[in-house]
Amino acid sequence: MTTITTRTVQYPADGLTMIGHLALPAGVDRRPAVLLGPEGTGLSDVERRRADALAELGYIALAFDLHGGRYLSDPEEMLARCLPLLADPDRMRGIGHAALDVLRAEPRADPDRIAAIGYGTGGAIGLELGRDGVNLRVIGTVNATTTGRPGEAARIRCPVWAGVGSEDPIMPPAQRDAFTAEMQAAGVDWRLVVYGGALHAFHHPSVDHTVRPGVGYHPRHAQRAWRDVVALLAECLPVTE
Repeated sequence: MTTITTRTVQYPADGLTMIGHLALPAGVDRRPAVLLGPEGTGLSDVERRRADALAELGYIALAFDLHGGRYLSDPEEMLARCLPLLADPDRMRGIGHAALDVLRAEPRADPDRIAAIGYGTGGAIGLELGRDGVNLRVIGTVNATTTGRPGEAARIRCPVWAGVGSEDPIMPPAQRDAFTAEMQAAGVDWRLVVYGGALHAFHHPSVDHTVRPGVGYHPRHAQRAWRDVVALLAECLPVTE
């Protein structure tokens, strides 16, 4: 296993002091970088471990924060924070840009080779960065087939990949159709993978479907979705070019 180093990074965003997790591979050379966004509950060890795994593959990875260092395990508290956020593209972009600035400030991160990978709310933020015209190599989302303001998807400058559970009531077929129609109309190079039988947040091991209906972990599809994300990065943002 490749030796990596990690550190926490603090930075301001959305009126809060965010606490992100930065993971770096061994060496001193410049590397491609990945901005990793968490589910609406916030940054957890799940995303930190994924950032570490990306560093082991040779990427600079920043798992960014949504709630000022807090993890919102209470569903009502999470919805009270995330629903207004998801309805405000400018706020989402502000959170995304603040994290992106931290990633670009890392001397070993190649500012011209950055991907945005995100889950749920973190994925929606990655999409908003694309709609804001940010220079990204690829955007990958799980549980985030969210649509944006009319016409702004035309500013997306990279491929977009989205994964979603077939039984996800939060991102149902009508929402998926609206998302793909938006991408297609904008001329985006897009892909959608539907994981059969999976609920919302199916990739997140700590999720218990008894906490909220329609949410649950699917071990097989969680592994498949991660492999799909790694393959996406290998295609669109290879470590060596």
